[in-house]
Amino acid sequence: MSVAPPRILCVGTHHKTGTVWMRRVWRLIGEALDIPFVPVHNPARWKKIPQTGRAIVVNWAGAFAPELFDNPEARFLHIIRDPRDVLLSGARYHENSPGRQERFLHGPREDLGGKSYQEHLQALPDPAAKLDFEMQNMHLKTLNEMLAWPYGHDRAMDLRYEDLIADQDCAIFVGVLRFFGFSGAEIETARQIYYDNSLFGGLSSESGVGRTATHVSSGKARQWPSKLPRAAAERYLECHGDDLITLGYESDKDWLSRLETDQQADAASPPFAQAAGGTA
Repeated sequence: MSVAPPRILCVGTHHKTGTVWMRRVWRLIGEALDIPFVPVHNPARWKKIPQTGRAIVVNWAGAFAPELFDNPEARFLHIIRDPRDVLLSGARYHENSPGRQERFLHGPREDLGGKSYQEHLQALPDPAAKLDFEMQNMHLKTLNEMLAWPYGHDRAMDLRYEDLIADQDCAIFVGVLRFFGFSGAEIETARQIYYDNSLFGGLSSESGVGRTATHVSSGKARQWPSKLPRAAAERYLECHGDDLITLGYESDKDWLSRLETDQQADAASPPFAQAAGGTA
């Protein structure tokens, strides 16, 4: 039985798992190789995808219509990140983001007494309260999206942000390009775009250019051991210890011993005020 060549190239991320980075990289690849870049924010609108020719189809909540998963012409790249780092990055970004890119942040909400999500977060008394609010709200939505992905699909490649952010020789990304059926010349063009728009390449901290660079306070992996307050970590273990195991980020529930924070350090150094960010 012949396998259909990849035509619908689906890229799925989640909030704070490299979305701004991947949006820029894949948009530029599409422009360079004359492949339409098609955001499908509502999975039900999958019919907007061109019926012929290749298309780069993106969804930043990792959500694609069942019809696409059943389509032999479609292949999927899916990126997740350690949820504890997503929590830290999200709380920092949602408290401090000056822009209007995230509409849910700025509208008044009845359940928050007329305050916006950001205003409510800013008004909370301490980092522990802010992390707890984030954990019960936007973070929970993002975590549930990561858990809902059909892991093990035979036409999907599941990657971790932690591996991509260390992919300095671009070997992992070249594997994605081959999986998507790119030719040799196309791979070289796309590989260079990826390098030029990554924090280890053209958007390193020394360059200080581009939207991705200005959007990121730190792209480092595994920030939670030194940034997550113990009280918040204990709460996370209680609520989502099983989810970390399901996603493969832990094999058991004994990870609190790896925390580098303590209560005294927590009080002196807010966990996400400066360096706990990451790509959206």
